[in-house]
Amino acid sequence: MLRLFALLTRLAFWICLAIVLILSLTKDPDPSLGTGWDKSNHLLAFAVLALLGRLSYPGRRLLLPLGLLGYGLLIEVLQAMTGYRSADIEDLLADTLGILLGCLIASGGMWIKRRRDPVHSQF
Repeated sequence: MLRLFALLTRLAFWICLAIVLILSLTKDPDPSLGTGWDKSNHLLAFAVLALLGRLSYPGRRLLLPLGLLGYGLLIEVLQAMTGYRSADIEDLLADTLGILLGCLIASGGMWIKRRRDPVHSQF
């Protein structure tokens, strides 16, 4: 059962990673796909990525957040190159806050799981 969970969280992580890139580079994304505020879109997207990433790769406590931060920076650079999107340092700050939030939620969940079942906990 844990293998299936690990497989599904990894699949969800990589799918979300691709979706975030596509939506970030789309000229006019459908407003119904967002929260209504650009910064909260960034925060939510990167919180979900960090949560899924921490659940998928629990041993990558430092590499995952740094990788996601690099991913956010890459997205900003690519947006600046499109001609119809622009890079924004505040977007990167929202990405960073989302990464922190997602990692904190995942760590809290893993801590609770370890406390409930310390013998059989994978995380």
